[in-house]
Amino acid sequence: MCTLEKRGSVYILTLTGNDEHRLTLSLIESISAALQRIRCEITATPSSSAALITTGEGTTFCNGGDLEFSISSKQNFLLLISKIRSLFTDFMSLPLPTIAALNGSATCSGVILTLMHDYRFMSKDSGYLYLDYNDNQIVPTTPYVRATIRAKVSSPAVWRDLILKAEKFPAKMAVEKGIIDAAYDTVEETVAAAVELGEQLAMRKWKGQVYAENRILLYPEVLHALSVVETDESVKNSRVPIKDLESPL
Repeated sequence: MCTLEKRGSVYILTLTGNDEHRLTLSLIESISAALQRIRCEITATPSSSAALITTGEGTTFCNGGDLEFSISSKQNFLLLISKIRSLFTDFMSLPLPTIAALNGSATCSGVILTLMHDYRFMSKDSGYLYLDYNDNQIVPTTPYVRATIRAKVSSPAVWRDLILKAEKFPAKMAVEKGIIDAAYDTVEETVAAAVELGEQLAMRKWKGQVYAENRILLYPEVLHALSVVETDESVKNSRVPIKDLESPL
């Protein structure tokens, strides 16, 4: 699950527990409720200004979606993908700056969750970023994966290494490749740096709705891709071994 606290002008959303923080239906619901609380508070006091930091406990930031649930049936796969799309849409439309402060590794949907934030910090001792599609013989047919990587990572060579090479990017390399913005020695320093940036951004006193609209202006392709609903054909083409689907081969 997750907790949400507010320190002055900075909200801190923490994925709790020493586990993989996979995007299960219950975790998605918990995060979504926290984001809704933030949205309501910002809307209720439009003169206020704030920032959001997302971090986690343990050694993993987010190890992707709930694989066991998603492969149990096509219905469950479509349900989970729909909930993840909705969660990512919530992040992309929040009326305040967002900062990911990675406490550990991020894999698959965890990488995309990281990229949904406006700023991305990572601890040097926190693991790596890893899109393991080739290693697991999966094709990410959801359009938002491609759109997010292209919008948030500037180099086609890095797109290649992320998807085709299935490279594991530790913090230092991720900074060099432009996937994250900064790396720090410890998780504590990473969160502290995120809080400092959040406070600086909140001091600018931007109007939340204007900020959200400017983010949409900057990344329209991501928002469009998040609106695309999965089809039976895209599910089959993903090659995910869903139990009630015929083999795509």
